[in-house]
Amino acid sequence: MGWAASAWPCGAGCRRRRGGATPSRSAACRPRVRKDGKEVNLATWDRLASEDPLNRRAVEQMLIGVSTRKYGRSLEKVPEDVKTRGTSKSAVSRRFVAATGAELERWLRRDLGGLSIAAIMIDGIYIDQHVVLIALGFDETGAKHILGVQEGATENRESCTALLRDLAERGLDTRRSTLFVIDGAKAMRRAILDVFGKRALLQRCQVHKVRNVVDHLPEQKKDSVRKVLRDALGAATAKTAKRRLEALAGSLASEHPSAAASVREGLDELFTVKELGLADDLVRSLSTTNAIENVNNGIRRIAGRVKRWRGGEMILRWIGAALHELQRSFHRIKGCRGMKDLVTTAWARPAARAA
Repeated sequence: MGWAASAWPCGAGCRRRRGGATPSRSAACRPRVRKDGKEVNLATWDRLASEDPLNRRAVEQMLIGVSTRKYGRSLEKVPEDVKTRGTSKSAVSRRFVAATGAELERWLRRDLGGLSIAAIMIDGIYIDQHVVLIALGFDETGAKHILGVQEGATENRESCTALLRDLAERGLDTRRSTLFVIDGAKAMRRAILDVFGKRALLQRCQVHKVRNVVDHLPEQKKDSVRKVLRDALGAATAKTAKRRLEALAGSLASEHPSAAASVREGLDELFTVKELGLADDLVRSLSTTNAIENVNNGIRRIAGRVKRWRGGEMILRWIGAALHELQRSFHRIKGCRGMKDLVTTAWARPAARAA
């Protein structure tokens, strides 16, 4: 029982020295250590390999649209007598899988305790028969943070609850009053109330509301009703807006009862933000899910380059990599100066004080 080490560099145990071959200028000689006839991994070498800048380069190139087959052509030219390695389709693919897998694992476990999140938008993106829920948070300065993702088959209550509980376990404060902006899905609404209870302020997306109502109408009625809806939602006060929407529902009730019911469904939650008395630009920003819809569009643009998906793990890796890339260009939410007013007003609610 004992240790045996090859000479460094290019000792007798070096693979390139076997057979008398001379390594090329671009090749690095790897030291070999064996114990009881078996090779032992060297921690220093593993660390250096994990920090290989080519891994970062491979991820960045694929995210901006360079295919694995054309990766070599995207690199700087080297002298003809220099032998290159690690630029083949399979090598680049392995680098991408390893790098994005490690980053996703680290990212999904990061602590959220240091973030003072005042509002959260949640939406799902569908990719190849999978749905991935994404939580986008806004802190007290209006800065945006991707809080977490949850993969599932549908946007059901269990998936939504799992996402929120994961955020809580990683440090998101569920004891403070938080605004949630959602598209109106009942499963998501129920999950938020399960985890946050009365501390949750629910704001329904007004764009989704208009779309849902109009979908119940014949083509010849859609444009006129859409205009009435938008005018009502843009009213100066929540009271005026609700009165106009009730009038619209009454006018639709006899001929189009489904559309009338859609107008009335969740009516109060359409104006949660407006009733807080915030600045108009912040009210507009938090009355729709446009911010997270923009994130989802960015994911579709990046992940749309994949021709064949091989399961949920691959989907999560690509979404994680895409979100990491998109975060670089995040701006503060419009009306960010009013975020402190949101926090102050939300905490002043009786439900928040009782909790």
